[in-house]
Amino acid sequence: MRRKAATHTYHEDTMMRHYPTDLLLAVEHVERGLASGALAPLEALLLQAGVTDPLRRFDSGRLFEGLDRLLGGVCQYPWQPLTDSDDVLELRPVGAVVLDDRLAEATLRGLLLAWALGNRVLLRSARPQLWEEVMAALREAGVPLPAGQVTGPDADAAGDPLEVPALAVGTDLAVDCRAAWTQGLFRIRHLPGVSLAQVRSEDGEERAGRVAARLRYLVARARRTPYYRELPDVTGDGDLTRLPVLEKAELEAHSLPASRDLSSGDPATGEVLRSGATSGEPRYIVYSRTDWENMVREAVPMLYALGLEPGDRIVNTLFGGSMYGGLTTTFSELSRMPVESYATAQFVTVDDLLMLIGRFDANAILGMPALILPLLREAKKRRPGLRVEKVIYGGTPMTETDKTWLRQELGARVVSSILAANDGAQLGYQCGFLGGTVHHVNDDYNLIEVVDEAGRPVSDGTAGELLVTGLQKFEGPLIRYRIGDMGRMYEHRCACGVPGRVLEYLGRSDGLVRFKGETVLYGEVFDALAPFGVSQLQIEVATEGSREILTLSTEAPCPPEPEAVRELLVGEFPVLGDFQDFDAALDAYELRIVCLAEGGLPRNTVSGKVKNVIDRRLEGVR
Repeated sequence: MRRKAATHTYHEDTMMRHYPTDLLLAVEHVERGLASGALAPLEALLLQAGVTDPLRRFDSGRLFEGLDRLLGGVCQYPWQPLTDSDDVLELRPVGAVVLDDRLAEATLRGLLLAWALGNRVLLRSARPQLWEEVMAALREAGVPLPAGQVTGPDADAAGDPLEVPALAVGTDLAVDCRAAWTQGLFRIRHLPGVSLAQVRSEDGEERAGRVAARLRYLVARARRTPYYRELPDVTGDGDLTRLPVLEKAELEAHSLPASRDLSSGDPATGEVLRSGATSGEPRYIVYSRTDWENMVREAVPMLYALGLEPGDRIVNTLFGGSMYGGLTTTFSELSRMPVESYATAQFVTVDDLLMLIGRFDANAILGMPALILPLLREAKKRRPGLRVEKVIYGGTPMTETDKTWLRQELGARVVSSILAANDGAQLGYQCGFLGGTVHHVNDDYNLIEVVDEAGRPVSDGTAGELLVTGLQKFEGPLIRYRIGDMGRMYEHRCACGVPGRVLEYLGRSDGLVRFKGETVLYGEVFDALAPFGVSQLQIEVATEGSREILTLSTEAPCPPEPEAVRELLVGEFPVLGDFQDFDAALDAYELRIVCLAEGGLPRNTVSGKVKNVIDRRLEGVR
């Protein structure tokens, strides 16, 4: 559905937009200085003015918690995406705030929160030295902060007077953010018919500033971990290439359970997911409570953009169990929306599906093509009149032939793809106007780069490897993480009303093979074939009708018997055999073994190399 154009203007003047994350960094800077004694003169001034426990008044952690509640997400500022509709609320500062310094503790709280919301502050005080020192200490952090001026107590002032009440017993910055007086620091405007993606895309002049603020905050938070302690300062996404590329081997070596080098040491508050590999020691992905909330806040607008609407009834067949995140994350996201969800996971049967469509009027299905396509084909055989209005899929690409079947045979008017990963959640999504493997991206959540093998950016439209920087994940941060996928990016003015960069997904760049919803490592399969003297191995995945075919082709001086190879591999990797986590009645998969003499596999005419992994499921989806 195409959204109406957003004709609003964020600014009523030429004032630079400021972000609460920069004020948080400034408060953290003062907090460190007070704790170390480097700001002892400022602490003495604060104590002399009656500010009890100055360090507590600069508690950046509690301030973050308070602002996150007040703003409906610090990292989404200046917008709040709504969950009951695909609209947003826009927040903006009142402009200029006038503070009369009667009680120093109240004045300090007013200054911090007024600046956090992007307001200019005029502070009238009989002790100007104190407030000049406070502002100077905050500005030493080197981040953009609003204007601040200190005058005498009787000076004329233009702006909104701010009355900050005296501090109640037990009040801190987080509690202050929930007090009534803070509502005078910003205005809220409802933008009906305007989505989060649209309002961000039309905020193009501010994009660089938004991304820069998010990146500054991410790098500062990442420095709390041992692994990223020495990261250099950044001012914007132009500085990304100054940051190191995070390779998968490094991530595994410094993540749980191998290490806590990528852990910040903050109290445990969130969810832990597991990597999808089925062999070897798994890796665990930690989401703090805020990380999880950010993921959900960003995912709900994406699910609307994919074609879901209030009142939909969704069969969720994504994989779950063993701490894998597909089902867990979507369960959290759908629970915030005005939809009805039936979380069957991968154990769904044809009978389940027919019952949910027939008796619950389910009109949408969410899952992986490898599972839902054979499921739907069998359901269609049993009930020729079957209709499914919406198919949302992820995990692997879907061919255009399969999409056409869904539209023609099931009457599906929505067939849309999500790109996602346990490590960093959603990477891209398709609206109803994008086809093939082209996806909208969300730079405010996951910043995606396309680079060559050395990590250097390539030009728009050029294929390369994908690096992901998660701008809203702070526990186990991902900065320029090479996710093992290929793609190309370019500018596209989409008919859905969201212009901007899109990503064409081109498949895996490493030795990971997805089969039956599981991950098989090329290197481990090759190693297992050592008893047969195999010198070359090629793994090919393709679809034939509703079935997924995995073909393993080997070269050896004395080619082994295919059945002997099959027996060994199924023993080592049960996923290659008849085992599956869903309805055993579905004839969805086949393993084929081809044993060739040396030289039997095709070679690259330039390099002479054999292509290790071929995913023909991508053919026909361009």
